[in-house]
Amino acid sequence: MAIPLSLSHPTKRPCPNPNPSPRLAFRKTGFHCWSLSRRAAILETAAGPVVLAITLPASSNASSSPDVALDGISNTRSWFQFSGDGFSIRIPPLFEDIMEPEDLSAGQTFYGDKAKPKMFAARFASPDGSEVLSVVIRPSNQLKITFLEAKDITDLGSLKESAKFFVPGGANLYAARRYKIKEEAVLRTYYFYEFGIGGQHVALAAGLNGGKAYVAGAAAPQVKWEDDGVKLRSAAISLALL
Repeated sequence: MAIPLSLSHPTKRPCPNPNPSPRLAFRKTGFHCWSLSRRAAILETAAGPVVLAITLPASSNASSSPDVALDGISNTRSWFQFSGDGFSIRIPPLFEDIMEPEDLSAGQTFYGDKAKPKMFAARFASPDGSEVLSVVIRPSNQLKITFLEAKDITDLGSLKESAKFFVPGGANLYAARRYKIKEEAVLRTYYFYEFGIGGQHVALAAGLNGGKAYVAGAAAPQVKWEDDGVKLRSAAISLALL
């Protein structure tokens, strides 16, 4: 079972914050040393195929064969930091909050109707809606049945083994990476995947804490990745678990 991370073009809404198992088609995989300015990171490469599960827009005219997979990240310290339920993430400049408002009346009627489960923990988009940054949270036992509470993403398996929880078949994988970040007293492991599918280029980071998997995905049409890829990749890997 893979975590769905919808990348469909959102309906624009004013931003309240002004700062706001098919086989994979593999292409070349790039591995680079990143400088994570505000956090010390230990990066480890992973050899072998991986994939990612994502719902993409219905239409796209972009090419899906970039020449370069990873060419760096940018310093996100000046970006607005959004804090959610157990995580934080940096939001690219001009991106708008497009989360649907929560239905506070659910469960208060005579018949006790239930609130709909939230698909996203956070969702932001560029002004034209073509670039989307989303965060999804799922219980780890929905991904892998275990009697013990998963405390780190490595409890789901290796980078290669865990791919089935995150990535779709038919994707062209450009990079797969495991990295560690020291957060307070904890050295936490994250998995990173970058791939192209359906004319979209996607950068995804995933971590796990307290029995919950946190997945941040940034996506844009392939034709826009050359200009905005560093920004979107940086946003995805800015995911930090609290």
